[in-house]
Amino acid sequence: MKAHVTVMLKNGVLDPQGEAVRHALGALGFEGVRGVRQGKVIELDLADGATEADVKAMCERLLANTVIESYRIEM
Repeated sequence: MKAHVTVMLKNGVLDPQGEAVRHALGALGFEGVRGVRQGKVIELDLADGATEADVKAMCERLLANTVIESYRIEM
């Protein structure tokens, strides 16, 4: 079974990488981009019997810094 975890900075947390991408897009002529938030996607190949609760525990303990990041799990 596969799980996809999307980790993003929480709203209100400055995203310097996203801002650099927005600026670069503007320099390339893509003027309609008002904002960019950059995150990461983690794909987990899980053993049979793994649950969403297991993946949530992985996120809470390692995959996301829950102080400044939020995450979404897709099984």
